[in-house]
Amino acid sequence: MSHDPASSEWAASRGEKWLASIVGTEAMLAPIDQPLLHALQLTEPCTIADIGCGGGATTLEMLRAAPPGSTAYGFDISPALIDFARQRQPNIAFHVADVAKTPPPQLYDRLTSRFGIMFFDDPRAAFANLARWLKPGGRFAFATWDYPAANPWIKDVGRIASQFVELPPLDPAAPGPFRYAEASVLLTLLELSGFADLNVTNWQGPLAIGGGLAPAEAATFALGAFSSFNELLTAAGEPVYHQAHQSLNAHFAQKRQNGIVQLDASVHIFTGSL
Repeated sequence: MSHDPASSEWAASRGEKWLASIVGTEAMLAPIDQPLLHALQLTEPCTIADIGCGGGATTLEMLRAAPPGSTAYGFDISPALIDFARQRQPNIAFHVADVAKTPPPQLYDRLTSRFGIMFFDDPRAAFANLARWLKPGGRFAFATWDYPAANPWIKDVGRIASQFVELPPLDPAAPGPFRYAEASVLLTLLELSGFADLNVTNWQGPLAIGGGLAPAEAATFALGAFSSFNELLTAAGEPVYHQAHQSLNAHFAQKRQNGIVQLDASVHIFTGSL
């Protein structure tokens, strides 16, 4: 289903790829910010660390939602994404850091991450380190993807791409977007790392592909931004890419609502404290 990008890749090529589609990707994923914000319980001024902040959109939403006097910080392993975040939000401190290994610059009242914690090379060590970032009594909220079968936004694209090229097998234990589709895996890691009051809920809803695109444009976006579909199809030759694009365009046309393509998604929201 998908290539599994380890942390080192995010520091280079994967970060650059995310940046190339960042406007459409952030618009597409924006609906997940609200349940994540709700789970953080931002009821009083606090310090917030956004783990795997990417281009900083979620970091900004956290700061906007927090009470006056709050501060937000963004951390990502990709220099390209941090440069982008700094340019668009100069009033937020963004840092290039491998949070899996870096000692905390300070302690934070809240830790959050929207799809940034599934790629650690050594998750046991990474979450143990993240526990050092949180103040005693502090709270975290992390978003991860549910199983591919519950996420047609990626499952359908992968199914169609697989008709034209061979896709790498999905290894649920390796770094990748569906690493914690089985929620108990992450709950166990968090408990072993010293976190308490653990809970997981599900958010389900539609995502507008590319933030709200018509079928043909949505097909181009999905093949280019999701997983390694574009690289595999391009390597197979332009006619193969064209056929896959046509097939995905036809599928997306059936999913069009109010002129744009929307597909369902399912997300785990993990919460806990220290």
